[in-house]
Amino acid sequence: MVDEKISYKDIIDKIRPELEKAVGFLEKELQKIRTERATPSLVENIEVDCFGKKFPLKQLATISVFQSREIVIQPWDKSYIEEIVKSLEKNTSIGAAPVVEKNVIRIRLPSLSEEFRKDLIHFASEKQEIVKKTIRRWRDEAWREIQDAEREGKISEDDKFKGKDELQELIDERHEKIEKMIESKKKEIES
Repeated sequence: MVDEKISYKDIIDKIRPELEKAVGFLEKELQKIRTERATPSLVENIEVDCFGKKFPLKQLATISVFQSREIVIQPWDKSYIEEIVKSLEKNTSIGAAPVVEKNVIRIRLPSLSEEFRKDLIHFASEKQEIVKKTIRRWRDEAWREIQDAEREGKISEDDKFKGKDELQELIDERHEKIEKMIESKKKEIES
């Protein structure tokens, strides 16, 4: 029985979606980090206990921004207000306390202190490192698979090295994208 030939490109293509998921994860995490400007993404995924289940806030209320530093949350049912407020108070990344006015919850974002800015930048860097580790793990797995295929005679030695170069190029592109995202977020936090 002759070993079936495979392409190093197929091995690399298998990890592409995983790399995109990792970059997408970072993008979502960075949206949650507060800057001087209020955005619904700061609170929309905060989990709220209602009816014995947890729901993201965006499923229980309309979230909007008033001016540039105030988030307005209008629950679809006023019975949700107490639980929403409890969940918002537990979340320290916002840096502001919710205030209830009639059937609306307002969060007025104060200016970021220098210390809080540093904490936010550190948090962003931690998320970046998590994603870089994930990408390295996928790169290592693909490289191992390419090497195994070469040892088993399924790809040539030339293709092994072409695969290594192409894999590294793919990883470098993702790292560059991540760096740009982090730099952009740091500028937002610092301004």
